[in-house]
Amino acid sequence: MIFNSVRGLRFAFPAVLALLAGCGDGKQAAQAPAPPPPAVTVVQAIAEDIRPTFRFTGRIEAVSKVDLRARVDGFLEKRLFTEGADVKEGDLLFVIEKGLYQAAVDEAKAGVATADASLKLADVDFDRQKELVQKSVGAQARLDEATAKQGEARGNVLAQKATLDKAQLNLGYTDIRAPIAGRIGRANIAVGNFVGPSTGALATIVSQDPIYVGFPVTQREILAYRKERNNPAEVVVYLQLADGSRYSQPGKLNFLDVTVNQGTDTVLVRATFPNLERTLVDGQLVAIVLEGGNVESALVVPGQALQLDQSGSFVLVVDKENKVQVRRVELGGPRGTNMILKKGLAAGERVVTEGIQRIRPGQVVSPTEVKPGA
Repeated sequence: MIFNSVRGLRFAFPAVLALLAGCGDGKQAAQAPAPPPPAVTVVQAIAEDIRPTFRFTGRIEAVSKVDLRARVDGFLEKRLFTEGADVKEGDLLFVIEKGLYQAAVDEAKAGVATADASLKLADVDFDRQKELVQKSVGAQARLDEATAKQGEARGNVLAQKATLDKAQLNLGYTDIRAPIAGRIGRANIAVGNFVGPSTGALATIVSQDPIYVGFPVTQREILAYRKERNNPAEVVVYLQLADGSRYSQPGKLNFLDVTVNQGTDTVLVRATFPNLERTLVDGQLVAIVLEGGNVESALVVPGQALQLDQSGSFVLVVDKENKVQVRRVELGGPRGTNMILKKGLAAGERVVTEGIQRIRPGQVVSPTEVKPGA
């Protein structure tokens, strides 16, 4: 009997120890400090005066662009410009050998002189025969023959003068001059090569100031633009360059195409910009920002605060009790690195911009507020 009591105590003792150990762990867990609320960065939503904005993608187009070509055959003797430099209208750029064409001019001048001499002789013979006929001592047939020769001589003079004009024109084509002012590109043909009308462009001149920007606009965007604006004079066009900076000079709309591209359902719109500093280059890809209409007040928040799920766009805000709440928002469009909000948020509410991955709705956080744009 004593043996049974001892054996019972042997099996009961470990259970008592385990129970006591469990009670000790619960006491320690109750005494462990709660983790601090997660730190987040917040920015106040602010109201700004904003004009309706439309953004497009366009390309720079030169107002004038001319390929220089040889109009007569010959060896290229001179190149009188620096590639990439500005040229003025009328500047001499290329010279083709002149010898053959100068000889043609001299020959044509000789032909004109001979024709003039023949005409003078024909005039004298005509006057003589006419006088004889009037005195009834000459034959009418001789007068008719003199009249015909006089007409033939006059025609020959006109033909020789036309030949001279053609020869002088061809001689003039040996000097290739700038038809417009602008910047000239590289020379495609080196001096010493044989050139002619079939050679192709010797170089290209592109006008610089002013310069066009063309961009396609959909029918829906045109209707929205016309609805927003009040006066075409209030519309301002800006350029955004490849590095994200805005071009210093605003532009003006000057052309709306009269036909619609049936493949894309767009209409070509064109604006004119000054280009005194040669910043804009023909063919360059740029972003177009079109502003117009009445000034409206709208909320602006940093773009990194926006989140997206299956229900749409939303932001996380921190209320007065430092609790996280979800706000469904309606987007209005970009404004630099910020985003315009049409609905869903009130001015002054604190929007979470950093630490979004560490928090959830209803959670208490430790917010650090920074100024908008910081």
